[in-house]
Amino acid sequence: MGYDIKDQIVFITGASAGIGQATARQFAAAGCHLILTARRVDRLQILAQELTQKYHIHVHHAAIDVSRLESIESVLNDLPESFTNIDILVNNAGLALGVNKAHENNPEDINTVIDVNVKGVLWLTQAIVPGMVSRQRGHVINISSIAGHEAYPGGSIYCGSKHAVNAITKSTRMDLAGTSVRVTAISPGLVETEFSQVRFRGDAQRASQVYQGYEPLVANDIADAILYAATRPPHVQIADMIIFPTAQASATIVAKKE
Repeated sequence: MGYDIKDQIVFITGASAGIGQATARQFAAAGCHLILTARRVDRLQILAQELTQKYHIHVHHAAIDVSRLESIESVLNDLPESFTNIDILVNNAGLALGVNKAHENNPEDINTVIDVNVKGVLWLTQAIVPGMVSRQRGHVINISSIAGHEAYPGGSIYCGSKHAVNAITKSTRMDLAGTSVRVTAISPGLVETEFSQVRFRGDAQRASQVYQGYEPLVANDIADAILYAATRPPHVQIADMIIFPTAQASATIVAKKE
């Protein structure tokens, strides 16, 4: 039996698509009120209208660039009063760019991935968690990856960024020991979302090949895991959850049918 999180305030980054969007739907169905953030505010507006009408919850949405501290501060400073006491932070925004060898990486790609995947998590944690500590209630859920546990060729930037997310998650959990704030990492394997299209810069054919020959995970599979972690009793802290499709055994081993 899950812990009731109805009426809790959930802040989600990268909520305009993929895992973030699926997570918003799961928390809405659980009766939570949502702060939806992403760069594509038009998608957020459509999602907010859908969830408000379907679940009769309160939804606030805002454009955010998690790679910029001033953008994060602006969103938080402009929150309506009823949304300021954030109960659950889902650091979901993240991306990969390219599969270059480490010595052939593009400097702009390095900056973009590190700024979004690493600095964004640090800045949002620093901005939101003090309120959780003062209220003695809260949960930080960082979306990591199998790339945070294993490295692979062509993954120096992305794997490095997700190893950093795992280190940040562990350090944060240590820093918050003795408080009532929980800290969780969710580490998916292959999930069919827009992720590969972004990585391959819009090359839809190359992106689709990543998911051919087996049944990959979908965004809702990961959203299920996020909601599970959030709905455990307050004395239960899910530290990390690695989730693969059945055909996947590691970051580089996937059984594909011809």
